[in-house]
Amino acid sequence: MVSPFLFFADERLSLAELSAACLDGLLVPLGEGFMPADAAETPWMRARSLFPLLGERWAAVRASAAWIHGAVSEEPTPHHVQRVGPTRVRARSDARTVFHDVRLEPADVCAIAGVHVSSPGRTLVDLARSDDDGERDLACTWATTDPLVRGAAERWLEGHPRFPHGRRATVLLSGLTTR
Repeated sequence: MVSPFLFFADERLSLAELSAACLDGLLVPLGEGFMPADAAETPWMRARSLFPLLGERWAAVRASAAWIHGAVSEEPTPHHVQRVGPTRVRARSDARTVFHDVRLEPADVCAIAGVHVSSPGRTLVDLARSDDDGERDLACTWATTDPLVRGAAERWLEGHPRFPHGRRATVLLSGLTTR
């Protein structure tokens, strides 16, 4: 789908033309594409900018989903993606992307701009159960500033008591105080 606010290489302009527009200050990079420098960066824009990367088979998860949901302002690198379809697919090797082939349950997926993204509650759970300090710090910040997402994450954990590293997430979330 062609958007008036997102530009992808070879859709309407070549990569060289898009790069020149960035040098002129007309465009800025966003995800896999470019957007006008004076346009508002919204969850819709963030999600849609990753469509060339995700397609129909993958969902943005972890810090990538948190970025789309607006929990963090800086685009993460690499992007984490997880399979949403019932059949396994061969992930292409890409230094900018970490592929997780475990299927993300349909109940844990929401669609933003036609792009699959893990739900805010599930995203917070994944960040809180991570063994990466940066992801856990992001989980702490998000959970203390957004009580609705924190509540959704706690309810998700209650409904999935045997989820891998779920106890780690429960301990992290229960030890936080709301701002």
